[in-house]
Amino acid sequence: MLARTVRNGLAETTHNGGVVIADATGRVLASWGDTDPVFYWRSSLKLVQATVSQEAGANLNPQHMAIAGSSHSGWPIHLAIIRQSLASVDLDEDALRCPPDWPQASRARQLLIASGHRTPKRLFHNCSGKHAAWLRACVAQGWPLDTYLADDHPLQRRVIDLTQKVSGFDPEPVGVDGCGAPVLRTTLSAAARTFAGISCDPRFAEAVSANHRYAALIGGSERSDTKLGQWWDGPMKVGAEGLLVAARHGVGIAAKSWSGDAGIAVMLLVEGARRYGLLSDAAIAAVHDIAHPTTIGGGVSQGTAEPTFED
Repeated sequence: MLARTVRNGLAETTHNGGVVIADATGRVLASWGDTDPVFYWRSSLKLVQATVSQEAGANLNPQHMAIAGSSHSGWPIHLAIIRQSLASVDLDEDALRCPPDWPQASRARQLLIASGHRTPKRLFHNCSGKHAAWLRACVAQGWPLDTYLADDHPLQRRVIDLTQKVSGFDPEPVGVDGCGAPVLRTTLSAAARTFAGISCDPRFAEAVSANHRYAALIGGSERSDTKLGQWWDGPMKVGAEGLLVAARHGVGIAAKSWSGDAGIAVMLLVEGARRYGLLSDAAIAAVHDIAHPTTIGGGVSQGTAEPTFED
């Protein structure tokens, strides 16, 4: 157990998880909890995927790069950038192969409905920015557009090969992600090592800079991972099923809630980073509310979620 949720002095739920801090060589600097299982990267790999797109000729400007590495909430600014990214290579949202969806943010969905949208669209999917970047790369290379999600497509083979190189871990066999893309395997140690490496490798500088500069484009201003990203001096990316990975100056940290709770993953990463000295006192104070989510009863606080690490 690495965390618990307390209501009126009673531990109502407990949460299993794992946290690993590692350097770019794969040396584990600190760890807590259950750190052995193999799991899928999900969207936490998007900085690597965006870099593959750029190296293949996608020609992404900083905002396009941020959206390529995002799990966006579907706000108008997100959708506008993706439309423009596609239009600049004479494509539109019909070229996307992610499934139709509604925005992650309920208010963003309400805005779309109020403006006349009645059905989900591929553009609204939180991974559509990554798909747009992939399409730009395919146009530049002359690769097939309709099969870009196949795991034997040249684009996806580059993603798989680069992931293995930077993580030191075999990411195959692949699965299928929620957006239809190949999803690769990792461990907490390999994920922390990957982010430690990309945080100081010039090869990933464009993706890292865009991720750091445009936290609200990477997610959404309403989300806890975005709020933490605004105080984090380096790359950070959330993944589905309770994964959060970040790095600062060659030190990576990966946190996973084994129940898939994204809020718990944020709390675990903050606590691990605090213990290892990766967050300033000012940052710790600023993110206190997301690091200790409030337990609500009757509309008011009745307790908090709290870490229970043991050194």
